[in-house]
Amino acid sequence: MNMLFKKASAMMLAITLLLGLMAAPARADTALFTMESEDAQLSSDLQVVTQVYGQPKPGYSGSGFVWMQNSGTLTFEVTVPEAGLYAISTRYIQELSADGRVQNLAVNGVTKGAYMLPYTTAWSDFDFGFHKLRQGSNTIELKAGWGFAYFDTFTVDYADLDPLDVQPVLTDPEATPETQQLMNYLTEVYGNHIISGQQEIYGGGNDGNHELEFEWIYNLTGKYPAIRGFDLMNYNPLYGWEDGTTERMIDWVNNRGGIATASWHINVPRDFNAYELGEFVDWKEATYKPTETNFNTAKAVVPGTKENQYLMMTIEDLAEQLQILQDNGVPVIFRPYHEAEGNGGLNGEGAWFWWASAGAEVYKQLWDLLYTELTETYGLHNLIWTYNSYTYHTSPAWYPGDDQVDIVGYDKYNTIYNRHDGLSGVPNEDAISSIFYQLVDLTDGTKMVAMTENDTVPSLQNLTEEKAGWLYFCPWYGEHLMSSAFNYPATLKTLYQSDYVITLDELPDLNGDGEAPSASISPVNASFDLAADLQQNIPVSLTLHGNQLASITNGDYTLQSGQDYTASGDSVVLSKSYLSTLPLGQYAITFHFSGGKNAVLIVNVADSSVSVPAGDLTIQAFNGNTGASTNGIAPKFKVVNTGDSAVKLSDVKLRYYYTIDGEQAQSYWIDWASIGNANVTGKFIKLAAPVKGADYALEIGFTSSAGSLNPGQSAEIQTRFSKSDWSNYNQADDYSFKASGSQFADHEQVTGYMNGQLIWGIEP
Repeated sequence: MNMLFKKASAMMLAITLLLGLMAAPARADTALFTMESEDAQLSSDLQVVTQVYGQPKPGYSGSGFVWMQNSGTLTFEVTVPEAGLYAISTRYIQELSADGRVQNLAVNGVTKGAYMLPYTTAWSDFDFGFHKLRQGSNTIELKAGWGFAYFDTFTVDYADLDPLDVQPVLTDPEATPETQQLMNYLTEVYGNHIISGQQEIYGGGNDGNHELEFEWIYNLTGKYPAIRGFDLMNYNPLYGWEDGTTERMIDWVNNRGGIATASWHINVPRDFNAYELGEFVDWKEATYKPTETNFNTAKAVVPGTKENQYLMMTIEDLAEQLQILQDNGVPVIFRPYHEAEGNGGLNGEGAWFWWASAGAEVYKQLWDLLYTELTETYGLHNLIWTYNSYTYHTSPAWYPGDDQVDIVGYDKYNTIYNRHDGLSGVPNEDAISSIFYQLVDLTDGTKMVAMTENDTVPSLQNLTEEKAGWLYFCPWYGEHLMSSAFNYPATLKTLYQSDYVITLDELPDLNGDGEAPSASISPVNASFDLAADLQQNIPVSLTLHGNQLASITNGDYTLQSGQDYTASGDSVVLSKSYLSTLPLGQYAITFHFSGGKNAVLIVNVADSSVSVPAGDLTIQAFNGNTGASTNGIAPKFKVVNTGDSAVKLSDVKLRYYYTIDGEQAQSYWIDWASIGNANVTGKFIKLAAPVKGADYALEIGFTSSAGSLNPGQSAEIQTRFSKSDWSNYNQADDYSFKASGSQFADHEQVTGYMNGQLIWGIEP
């Protein structure tokens, strides 16, 4: 990727904003380290107080709290038993700005970023994310950015890391055997090793020497990378020419035993208005930069438009090459429409490429169109679909969805731009683990996360100490690999010769028999209707790959063979007698096998006999934390006006139903709201008569300052709630809980009311 597109802008601040939306770190009985803020080393412009402007702030611990105004530095020391990732958090109040206030965090003198503290008038927890600490003493420093916040305590604890256990289930159920075998291998190594990769130069670069970077790596390390990056940009309807990419992909996979990944820098004419479909356009008059073309991306997804006709021509040219690869048994880690969000934003304001210039919603339509055309119209099933994400607070809105994404990628360019350590002219070997685990959280850990492009490769020490489980790395060509300003040769040599990094010679025969991979199931999603006359068993097919079914579980419950299900050979039938005992909601039914990984079937239990009230609002939701047992429930809501007239939000209330699992006082937090945190209210409702799956509800409301939603508009609210003693909830059987999904979808088990009248959802 040309570095001209990677220059930092003011919006890069948003990279770290998502950290503030993450749930508070898991609390053990005793955290590794907790310190009263008044015991820290304070600069002279900070005060230890018990009230602000004469107003007491009850609920703090210790003798008081630190009042940070528009300047000041708070510093403390923490000693940890071993080098690794640790979670850093604080207990705070920030009641000045509904838009948040920025503070800066540094660890051992290295700036880790600017963090936006959300608005709250009650003592709340804020998570600074995971950071690497060295064995022994470490210095943590918080410095006022926009300042104006109160700090009660700071906590450092062991990072609660995702297990990185991803099922080898492709989004395309008709995937070719070679593609499935590659997916099986990728999920086996994920989290245990990192696969080496390298992008080749495209077109006529390096004077036509496509092997330059690869031979450079071999001469340095004695190894070749396992993954080779290609670009299919030159197969296009403008200046398209045969640059040999497809032939090199076949050679790399079938003759050299490697893995192929491909991006698609597809161009559009600079002057699209004057362009006639099918005419030749010189490459100098084509571009992928949105600032250099009058191509209207929003029209590209509208059938019959000139833009859409051009897009379909590009897909046809792409499909021709992918068909050749499929015919030759070549699977491809396919990364189209990459780096979508650019410098951040919902409406394309940060876009580096034309495909992102019309914003997140159009981008997802482009992705859906490409996915559908290639898999259904052209019958291409040799693709592992890889989506490039970032970690802005707007990033989840760009995600195409779990049903069309197999791998989430991140492009790490932080050696010259976007680094926080104050250095320049030297490689940045950071493993960026905080970013990695944010991207893991994007899909609740259901998708692998890869470093799909990078300049500096992280050091072996950083990767292993920080448990940064990137699936693979893939430096860009030229100086991004071979200049010592980007990569220290010694670091690369150590990496390539380590046991942690997989190189070309260490790949198994992915086109041969190899070892038996993990078993898989089909389908991976199913529905069950509680309506008496519509209840049906759910059949599940097993692809065992030499393994045997050991057990089936739903949360903590183990299903009983012959009663809850029957198994015969490579098929299982989940009985309707068992399924009918489940309350409305989503369930993760886990199939355990004698070897390899488990497989998960998501079952959505609904009841069509209960009518859903029609109204002018639709409530969408998903759970930010999908663990069965958790000390913090994190529902996220979107209220959509589906009517014909404006809706006053102050007339609207939402209810999320759950079981408290042990009566305790509870607290809730509004982590982020598109209409401003201060304009959202919340309270806990204890149900007069507990029902299956619910004895409490969190009720979300809105102040008069929240304004109105015009037809088609929506408001997003991200919440969390916990018990005062931080004991766990068992949310697996909660009425409103969704066991899967990382993006908004209609959710009938969250109810919506207008002026007290139920207009959305089904009450328990």
